[in-house]
Amino acid sequence: MAAFQWFWILTGEVLRFLLRGFRTRARLMAENHFLRKQLSLYQERKIQPRRSDQMTKITMVWLSKLFRWQDALVIVTPTTFLRWHRQGFRYYWRWKCRGRPAIPKSLVALIQTMANDNPGWSPERIANELSLKLSIEVSPETVRKYLPNDPNRRHRKGVSSQRWRTFLQNHLHQTLACDFFITVSLNFKILYVLVIMDLGTRRILRTHVTQHPTAAWTQQQMREAVPSDHEYRFILHDRDSIFSADVDRTLNSLRLHVLKTPPRTPQANGYCERLIGTIRRELTDHFLIISEKHLIRCLKEWVTHYNHARPHVSLGPGIPEPLPRKEPPPPTHHRHLLPLVYTVVKRPVLGGLHHEYGLKKAA
Repeated sequence: MAAFQWFWILTGEVLRFLLRGFRTRARLMAENHFLRKQLSLYQERKIQPRRSDQMTKITMVWLSKLFRWQDALVIVTPTTFLRWHRQGFRYYWRWKCRGRPAIPKSLVALIQTMANDNPGWSPERIANELSLKLSIEVSPETVRKYLPNDPNRRHRKGVSSQRWRTFLQNHLHQTLACDFFITVSLNFKILYVLVIMDLGTRRILRTHVTQHPTAAWTQQQMREAVPSDHEYRFILHDRDSIFSADVDRTLNSLRLHVLKTPPRTPQANGYCERLIGTIRRELTDHFLIISEKHLIRCLKEWVTHYNHARPHVSLGPGIPEPLPRKEPPPPTHHRHLLPLVYTVVKRPVLGGLHHEYGLKKAA
């Protein structure tokens, strides 16, 4: 709408200029003198002139090509008028050199998806991927233009970084994680619980409880949890003082490379933190812990339920270590009905806090 108004204003100025061309020289001189007298009123009375709009600037720059404008400037200074002239040239060449047309939005979304999925890829790598495999020709500079604004992304050649989540996904079945959490007994004693889990299968390898966690006690738990014929490569833990240098040397002797999480970053050990939250929600928050032995007995029963019967959404859903079945589940004639001659049986866990369900042939 603004461009349409500018067009009519500019057209009116051109028509006025053409009409003035048919006037006599005396009349033009009189009109010019009359306009100059009006302009001089600003200086005599020291009235602040209003700011010039864009169309006034364009008109004055265009008219300056037809006469000696240096002697006609009264209000506008020569420096300001030259700045208008340069600005007009910039606008003209910006319009003249509009550049290449924008790429489709679907391609922009694809470039950003590839960049987010592969943070170590350079713009050249993304452009080559699009060209060789998807037959989409796009320059690396265009790819760089539409990359997401990620401060952690590195564009330098030869530098490749991998997100922590990507590293864990790549080595999930070769990584163990461990951590401590505390709970309070009925007689206000603080009990420390050690949890060691397999990140690939979500299986709990070991849990144990103590009132006084020491390096020697932690080393012994590690030796009992990690089998001698294991295929693990990494073990993940935080920077708690319980995991001393002696504990790390013991883990290295078990052919495990220790990965320490950054300070105050519990999300770096998110799998184990989530497991600890599950233990609290499904066990310790529902019991009054009488003693250390009572907690060990409850943990033992719950870990058996967790490893062999509790479904996990992250596994598909699946069970970390399902028990072998004597016979496969029978087929059903309808997906909402039980198999024929079978009934549902349940087994209480932890005195009925949880239950396990299965099928059994009816008598």
